[in-house]
Amino acid sequence: MTQNVPDFSALLKGARRTAVHLEMRDAYGVADEAEEFEEFVRSGKVDLNPESDGWADWVPLVRETVGRGVVMRRARIVSEPVTDYIRWEHALTPVNIAAGEHVRWLPRRLASDIALPGNDLWLIDDRLVLFHWFTGDGDWIGHECTEDPATVKLVSTAFETVWERAVPHDQYTV
Repeated sequence: MTQNVPDFSALLKGARRTAVHLEMRDAYGVADEAEEFEEFVRSGKVDLNPESDGWADWVPLVRETVGRGVVMRRARIVSEPVTDYIRWEHALTPVNIAAGEHVRWLPRRLASDIALPGNDLWLIDDRLVLFHWFTGDGDWIGHECTEDPATVKLVSTAFETVWERAVPHDQYTV
């Protein structure tokens, strides 16, 4: 079901100025996260070691990307009170920040008047959008890339509006 999608790490490695990520689901059901998420729900424990195997694919990629001067921002639109999944993401976010990402949270009630795209996404250098598709249960189902100027503009405007309203991670409590 994936269409027209280059390798994600190649997308980030090709970024020159910016890479922004918009997340809009309250829960994801991605299979490779299931065990860690279930452990968090049971015990409240999270892996905050950026050198651990659990972060081996992500942290070095982020460090390399920001090391080239690319600004990486992640905005999450969340319902409140938050789900267990969002509590887990919030607990893990210090690793994203330590790696070099900037992260903000926007309560969904403050997003009602924003024209948002229908899917989570990455926007690279205000030129290319990678949309993520999920099942109703939150499992990964596919991706699509586009450089359509109208879509890029919609996504860029939506992200910047969300970012302006959102609360920096260190000020957002769950």
